[in-house]
Amino acid sequence: MRAGFPDFRLGNVLATSFTGTLSERFGDSVERIPVPRRLIDWLAVYGLTVDFCTPEQLDLARELRESIHASATAAALREALPAAAVQVIDDRSVEGRAAAVLTSEGERRWRLGSSSVEDALAVIAADAVDVISGERDGKLALCASPTCRAAFFDTSQSRTRKWCDMNTCGNRQKKARFNAGRSRGGAWESGLAGPAPRE
Repeated sequence: MRAGFPDFRLGNVLATSFTGTLSERFGDSVERIPVPRRLIDWLAVYGLTVDFCTPEQLDLARELRESIHASATAAALREALPAAAVQVIDDRSVEGRAAAVLTSEGERRWRLGSSSVEDALAVIAADAVDVISGERDGKLALCASPTCRAAFFDTSQSRTRKWCDMNTCGNRQKKARFNAGRSRGGAWESGLAGPAPRE
């Protein structure tokens, strides 16, 4: 990753991973695509190589990101999808030119019509349509971290994932619970908290 910028938080689902380019939305938020060059870098990780990105195209990308996040959040909560957000997703989906192609290894890749940001955003928007509409096998959920609340697509067998990423939000919450338990243990040892609870 380029020095001076926060690392990307990458996932297996394109649309929800894109919403992760803004993390900790309810805490100290981290913008992971603060400049056009970083959007180019993020798209390249997912095989969506574009030639350039203007500040205006970065604004389009962020608008799509927030629209996907709002719609995925509503879907996870089983609420009505926000009409304005749906319109942005639909507009981005139909305005780009991209085609799915098959590699010799039998994998799907995307071929962008003009290697433009708009074409790449069309792929992300189409992925969002699949995920939010329920066309893909899995379940939309929200991260249990109160400072994150990222929408993620749970494809686990039990569909009971709690965290958008176990290595970040999950570990942070586990550490917080551990430290809280140690604090209570210290209070019991000093006699300030009364008797320790029975297991």
